[in-house]
Amino acid sequence: MPGVQLGGHWLKVKLVGTRSNRSAIGATVIARYGGKKQAQAVLSQTSSYSVNDFRPHFGLGPELTADLEIRWPNGGVERIVKVACDQLVTVREGAGIVKAERFRAARPDAGLP
Repeated sequence: MPGVQLGGHWLKVKLVGTRSNRSAIGATVIARYGGKKQAQAVLSQTSSYSVNDFRPHFGLGPELTADLEIRWPNGGVERIVKVACDQLVTVREGAGIVKAERFRAARPDAGLP
């Protein structure tokens, strides 16, 4: 249906520590949206066959924005409100969002003959 936007929105967060470690390992990102809350920690766990993405990825369903709370490893807390969906945001400790990369949604008919 043209003009109808279904769910499936997302937000990905890349953290850059300045006072904490640069990779922000040990930080927790909490996303609040539409009365829901998700929390994800930045971990460095790997094995010989895998590696973890250091960027927490949040599925937002039909919501278009989320409020973020970042708990840095050094104990600092940063809050960023109304972050738009469907993008990767880079948050530098103490400076907020320093970069945002928006991605276009795939066409529903992509890859079909």
